[in-house]
Amino acid sequence: MFFPNIIVIVLDGVGVGYLPDSSDYGDWGSNTLLHIHEKVGLNLPNLSRLGLSNILPLSSPDYSIGAWGKMAEQSAGKDTTTGHWEIAGVILESPFPVYPKGFPQDLLDRFCHAAKLRGVLGNCAASGTEIIERLGDEHVNSGKPIVYTSADSVFQIAAHEEVIPWPRLYEICELAREILVGEHNVGRVIARPFLGKEGDYERTSRRRDFSLLPPQKTILEALLEQRYQTTTIGKIADIFANQGIGQSIPVKGNPACIDATIKAMRTHRQGLIFTNLVDFDSLYGHRNDPLGFKGALEYFDQRLPELYEALGKEDLLIITADHGNDPTTPSTDHSREYVPLLAYHHKMHSSIDLGVKESFADIAKTIDDNFALGKINNGRSFLWQL
Repeated sequence: MFFPNIIVIVLDGVGVGYLPDSSDYGDWGSNTLLHIHEKVGLNLPNLSRLGLSNILPLSSPDYSIGAWGKMAEQSAGKDTTTGHWEIAGVILESPFPVYPKGFPQDLLDRFCHAAKLRGVLGNCAASGTEIIERLGDEHVNSGKPIVYTSADSVFQIAAHEEVIPWPRLYEICELAREILVGEHNVGRVIARPFLGKEGDYERTSRRRDFSLLPPQKTILEALLEQRYQTTTIGKIADIFANQGIGQSIPVKGNPACIDATIKAMRTHRQGLIFTNLVDFDSLYGHRNDPLGFKGALEYFDQRLPELYEALGKEDLLIITADHGNDPTTPSTDHSREYVPLLAYHHKMHSSIDLGVKESFADIAKTIDDNFALGKINNGRSFLWQL
């Protein structure tokens, strides 16, 4: 069977159970979806019918239609970039560095010298909204940018647009990207501009990511080289440093990303639509908010029939995740978990057990197989199972 369009939707942070090596990452026992269900209850009838209820004991649907399974992460690490790169066919042997206690002073000294800065504020792991409220006034008074990180491998620079205009902030981030190599090759440098006054600071829409280039060819690049259409929605283009991207729709928030995906599905000529729904992770997982996580999951579930309706008669929909982020544990970090693998096309008439896959790269290999590219070496295709 040939699918002219394949739509991959990543439910960011929606894991389905700890991996065998999760204790190496401090995540033994994590299970994002199951623990949310046990704590606040989940009502996901459409995802359950698609096969999610066969992965975890969420509910018992009247009928099941769709292909279902779960995937292990083969790469080292548990961050956003690593997960998405593996979905696209790239497996990393070493994890990106993370800095839970802040960045080394000698690294910051080199950064300040290159960017001609008098110093920085922060240098800690923090929530982006919290740190600008805490340090925003000092930043405005001193002119020093706020540098912080998170559970991901990121070097984030926040600055008020009236203190450090966004073009200058981008320039500073580019200089940081040049310095952050070798042992400090963080996955992304992120510009975080904000506006407002004391007690009322808000981040603006001019966020920009400066990512590392994938070390191997991704399925996006392989498709684009053969003149297939590649459309990315949300933060996907940033994650891949704009490599292999035919069209990027950088909308923000799950509702807008779902809207953009549905619109793209109705006009896409042939190729891949790749969407990230980040709210599960950024708004609820990192903030240990299982009730908010529940609401976001149920919202997506309610909109799943719209995705089915927009799906072409010959097209394939794949729903997965990039890592876990269990909001019921003391940690606000990502968790190293299996991720769901759900697939659907209109010619399905029964449930299909896809089993447990050894790598997220099985998705890339399946896409590679579908379009007869022969460019992805990692993963195993499950096209024959569909």
